[in-house]
Amino acid sequence: MKSINFATISIIFFVLSFYSSDARGKTNGFNRNIAHDVKDTIKSAKRNLAAIDPPVLLASGDQTYCPQTTLNIVTGITINHDPAETGTQALYIQVSSGYSGGFDKLELSNPASHPSIVTSWDATAGKLKLSSPTGVDVLYSDLEAAVRDVVFSNSSATASGTRTFSITIGQANYLPSTQHYYLFIPSIGITWTAAKTAAEVSTYYGLKGYLANILSADEAQLIGEQASGTGWIGGSDSETEGTWKWVTGPEAGTKMIYTFWNNGEPNDQGGNEDYAHVTQPGIGIKGSWNDLSNTGSLNSGDPYQPKGFVVEYGGMPGELPLQIAASTKITIPEVQPIMPQPICDSGSFTITTAPATGITINWYDVPTGGISLGTGSSFTTPILNTTKIYYADPGCEAKRKAVTVTVNPTPDIPTTTNPIVSRCGPGSVALQASSNIGTINWFTTATGNTSIYTGVNFSTPTITTNTTYYAEASNNGCINSTRIPVDIVIYAPPAVTEEKDIPLCEGRDVILDAGITGMEYLWSTGATTQTIKVITGGTYTVEVKSPAPENCPSTKTITVQEHLIPKIDRIETNGTTATIYLAKEEEYYEYSVDGFTFQDSNTFYDVPGGLQTAYIREKNGCEGTTQDFVILVFPAFFTPNNDTFNDVWEVNGMENYPQAQVTIFDRYGKLLTELTASKMFWDGTFNKIPLPASDYWYALRIDNTKPVIRGHFTLKR
Repeated sequence: MKSINFATISIIFFVLSFYSSDARGKTNGFNRNIAHDVKDTIKSAKRNLAAIDPPVLLASGDQTYCPQTTLNIVTGITINHDPAETGTQALYIQVSSGYSGGFDKLELSNPASHPSIVTSWDATAGKLKLSSPTGVDVLYSDLEAAVRDVVFSNSSATASGTRTFSITIGQANYLPSTQHYYLFIPSIGITWTAAKTAAEVSTYYGLKGYLANILSADEAQLIGEQASGTGWIGGSDSETEGTWKWVTGPEAGTKMIYTFWNNGEPNDQGGNEDYAHVTQPGIGIKGSWNDLSNTGSLNSGDPYQPKGFVVEYGGMPGELPLQIAASTKITIPEVQPIMPQPICDSGSFTITTAPATGITINWYDVPTGGISLGTGSSFTTPILNTTKIYYADPGCEAKRKAVTVTVNPTPDIPTTTNPIVSRCGPGSVALQASSNIGTINWFTTATGNTSIYTGVNFSTPTITTNTTYYAEASNNGCINSTRIPVDIVIYAPPAVTEEKDIPLCEGRDVILDAGITGMEYLWSTGATTQTIKVITGGTYTVEVKSPAPENCPSTKTITVQEHLIPKIDRIETNGTTATIYLAKEEEYYEYSVDGFTFQDSNTFYDVPGGLQTAYIREKNGCEGTTQDFVILVFPAFFTPNNDTFNDVWEVNGMENYPQAQVTIFDRYGKLLTELTASKMFWDGTFNKIPLPASDYWYALRIDNTKPVIRGHFTLKR
């Protein structure tokens, strides 16, 4: 049953009353295109105040698309309309989901065949407008014919995904996934509350309007990125700060689950930013929204000054979907071949793909062109003995995907230049093996077990006994199971003993011995005999090497200390104590004053008076030296009583100094007598008169080179 289209009339008159035009034809908040469309709609409504049913669009087309080609967006289109209304002002075709700005494009393929229609492409919205060049209504039959010739293209070779096309009568954007309509109403400076009221009193072909609610990525892209401007949407946290809800339309009272806030938003600056506003292009993340106060910025030109609002139609209780829109879809086919496991030497492969619906896969062995080798989600190759590349084609040559089937040859048995490796003593050993291809794995057993190292050169851990390792060749999992052994033989180096401080007598020689017979020798002097004769002190080394096949060297070090003939510097005496001083003291010297008893100390006590001899010799039998010295003994007392004991006072040893002279004084300094080589003692008289018992003093002058020795003694009666 037909009915008067009051919905159309109501939105037209609402919009006109909300946005009046000035005398010059400019509109407050509308661009000229929208104003033109509204005026055309008004004229059409005035012509059709009789009961007229809205048109019904039916379109078909679920196709595959190859990038960088063109494809008609429909395979069929029908516009069923009221006989009283044969045309309309415009028809809109939009890439309503999956739109790739800058690459996707809609256009009329042969405009010359459609003289009653002009096109306008909005690259931001992804929308193509078909309208009259003269402003009169375009026949629905002409629009049908034009839609059949509208083609889609994408300029990117790597394009992917699905595109949905909405074909609709009317300015509003149609989204097939929701079957809702979306219209951006420009109005600079409008408040959120005013926008909410305006949206809720508007209708679109009988559908009640409300500020748009964004529940999916499709809606976010269509409203946030493809809409013609920025503006208010139906979200707010005015009820509870921080809890954002949709407050208009059928979702009123539900939380904003799909939130695509701009960076740092919502930030509620000033505590009153409670309303959601689609972000102006160029500010933050494209298509996102942020929070503003009810008025937004009041500064003209500010990116946060409201530019209008987005009205959504559809989904309200009791409403049935309009049929003034239809949709078609294209899918850019993709195929994901699954790489098969490599094989060894030769064999065939079965290549499969991930599940793909609605496409036919052809198999090729060239990246472009060629003859199909088979069709289906799997392909079995012939027997191959080399690696080869095949291609899965989902119906677009540009979307062919390469899959490499790998044939790895099994390597030859490995080889080594040193099947037996010897070492002198414990330590690491460098092993080497090679193969014609692949790599080398090393094992401790001839079969089984786990590889301990991978590589052609293997440095073992410390080896102390004879050991065997095994080399196995492998090429990407293709293994030659025949392992070759590499034997390690550990030889013990000659056991040498260091020798220190071998004595060498001055002016003589000493024989040095390597200490082991039957070896090869190399002395630091260049000699190659087991023993050498040396005549100087120092450090000597000899490399002692065992005969082949061992050839293990050890180095012996011998230090030779030359022992010099001792040289006496002086002998100092003090009473019966004598100290022998050498020109150079050494630990290997020992001393004696009788030629029989030797000691390490150079000081002797209680040496008998008279002429003595000092003996110095080297402890190991090297040449020594001697020197005479005199011990002078001054008796402490004498008793001239003719008992034959201590009857005279004499200096024991004075006889060794012919020039020596002793003068004797009493306590008053009176010279009593002189002793010389001709008179060696004193009998205690003065002028043959016995002197009394008392202490007397003496002074001994040996010669003019030595100091005078003074002292005293006692005469006892």
